[in-house]
Amino acid sequence: MNKVILIGNLSKDPELSTTTSGISVCKFDIAVQRRFETNGERETDFFKIIAWRGLADNCSKFLSKGKKAAVVGSLQTRSYEDKDGNKRYVTEIVADEVEFLSPKQEQGEIPQSKAWASLKPVTDDDLPF
Repeated sequence: MNKVILIGNLSKDPELSTTTSGISVCKFDIAVQRRFETNGERETDFFKIIAWRGLADNCSKFLSKGKKAAVVGSLQTRSYEDKDGNKRYVTEIVADEVEFLSPKQEQGEIPQSKAWASLKPVTDDDLPF
């Protein structure tokens, strides 16, 4: 079984492109903190993600640097030759599902924390019953 589940934040904006046959492909990296600490600090791993077709279009549209996402997919390793003729290996997660976890904020919308801060406390005298 080859299944990977990751939750992390995008380390840069996604890159959308199309193949020669017109299929959308979106590439992005997510930063995932490890569960344990080393010398009082949590280390972070960076994973390359690839999404195809409609999922690629949605990732490009709704994700950006710093946004939190959950990715379910499979691990894939491929190789290529660089310009100097050296063989290079790349390990990536091919996404089957991507869940956008950061709240949607539209232009002019008050962030959640500020919206709560602007609420006034209610006393029993203010209640109609």
